[in-house]
Amino acid sequence: MSQQSPIRSTASPPARPDASMSLLNNVMDHSLDDGYAEASARRDAEEGGLPRTLRAKLGLAAGLVLAALVVTVGAAQARISAPVVAKEREELIDRIDTESSTADMLERTVEKLRGEVGERQRAALRAHGGDQGELVALLAGATAVRGPGVKLVVDDAKDTESGGGGPRESSGFSDTGRVRDRDMQRVVNGLWESGAEAIAINGQRLTSLSAIRAAGDAVLVDNRPLVPPYTVLAVGDGKKLSTTFQDSADGRYLHSLRENFDIRTSISDQEEVRLPAAPSLIVRTAEPKTAGAGTGDGQGTADTGKGTS
Repeated sequence: MSQQSPIRSTASPPARPDASMSLLNNVMDHSLDDGYAEASARRDAEEGGLPRTLRAKLGLAAGLVLAALVVTVGAAQARISAPVVAKEREELIDRIDTESSTADMLERTVEKLRGEVGERQRAALRAHGGDQGELVALLAGATAVRGPGVKLVVDDAKDTESGGGGPRESSGFSDTGRVRDRDMQRVVNGLWESGAEAIAINGQRLTSLSAIRAAGDAVLVDNRPLVPPYTVLAVGDGKKLSTTFQDSADGRYLHSLRENFDIRTSISDQEEVRLPAAPSLIVRTAEPKTAGAGTGDGQGTADTGKGTS
């Protein structure tokens, strides 16, 4: 008995596991809508078809080139103008030097004329001082002085800083050890009262018209700034002058400054001290010198007004 050959089936291939997710597969495979893709392609074609990243690079390169061009032009202009600026600077320096030299020359001329005026005033004082002309000239500070006397040195306390802010800067004492103008005023007045015949501070001759003032922390004598230590030279009977001054109220005031604020002081009698003449004399009054009533020779006598304190 013959056998029939088995019938071979022609079934379709097995289905994909994700066959039931066709919609999701379509979204993933075609994430960009066809319309959007077409519009993007058309825009790229109109703009030359260059990718965005390349256009950005080209724009950045163009900006850098422009910036470099601006810097180069600025440097070139600065290099061109440099000689002009240097020339103007040299001209300004030359003008400053010239004006400074002129000012120095005028200052020397003023000092020379001031000296001549002082000499003429001293000569007139000696000539018209009568029998006591030399004494008047001495008391007025018109002549240099030498003789026995005392040397008084007043100095700030050690490690003293400027500007203490204490009450002594207003009326009384202070918590600082700086020497003030009123301290020197009391010292000088005390020496005059004790019998000094002539006084100088740091080489600055004092007269009855001398002023001791302050400008900030500086002490001025006749508008000339002095720096510590302040060396006071006084002509007189050395031992007597020293003792009398130290026993006076001003001497005790100076002793109090030393004890309470460490201001350094020292006083000693000297066999000889030398004091210069006053820088200038001030003429206060002048009267015509007449030979008789109603007549005059046009000359005048001068009253200098500078004397002892």
